[in-house]
Amino acid sequence: MPDELIRLQKYLSECGAASRRKAEELIAKGKVKVNGHPAGIGDKVNPKKDIVTLFGKRVARASKPVYIMLHKPRGYVTTMADELGRKCVAELLPGVKERVYPVGRLDKDSEGLLLLTNDGEFANLLMHPSRHIPKVYRVTIRPDISDEQIAALENGVMVDGRMTAPAKVRMLEKRDGRVVLEFTLFEGRNRQIRKMCFELKLNVIRLKRTAIGPVKLSMLPAGQWRELTADEVEKLRSQGSGIVRN
Repeated sequence: MPDELIRLQKYLSECGAASRRKAEELIAKGKVKVNGHPAGIGDKVNPKKDIVTLFGKRVARASKPVYIMLHKPRGYVTTMADELGRKCVAELLPGVKERVYPVGRLDKDSEGLLLLTNDGEFANLLMHPSRHIPKVYRVTIRPDISDEQIAALENGVMVDGRMTAPAKVRMLEKRDGRVVLEFTLFEGRNRQIRKMCFELKLNVIRLKRTAIGPVKLSMLPAGQWRELTADEVEKLRSQGSGIVRN
């Protein structure tokens, strides 16, 4: 049987070093080497023979898959290291021995459920644009919102030159000067809810992700993490594969 050759970005993803998209960025920036030589986009490697390094450290496939849910507080960036010295989610994972990376992201000013793993295949399954895994957010806005604005959020808003996909929006609470909404999105564009609200002149003062597919944040305290159960992992895999499980 011939030795296995796979694309470098796929190998980095399978090793849990980075998502495929991020891996391509790192390769383009010259941060990845194969057998001591700078790598290029589209290069293939033999995991049994080639030595792959990222930032000078060898990358290898993880021996144990790890699946983590974190309650990200506001003020942390969704990255494992930050060149600007900002607080990053890696600081919130004491006791996690395996190298993990975030599945998707939450911006610095947002909070809530964030998944992390070293299983590249699992991460790609959840992040692929065609999967449409629902994500639920609790969003507080000021000062008020009309029925017409809610309808616009549900039907789609022009953001960055293209319409957002249909969403579900319902009012949870209304008090003087603020409204709490529940958003369910089926796509994962950068800062999507904030941009949608900005286009409709709505001021977002708090944004919290409460669920990804069947996995809910529930009562996990801010700044804390836990491993996903085997059942949660399987349900996420099934939903990412388009299989519905009760």
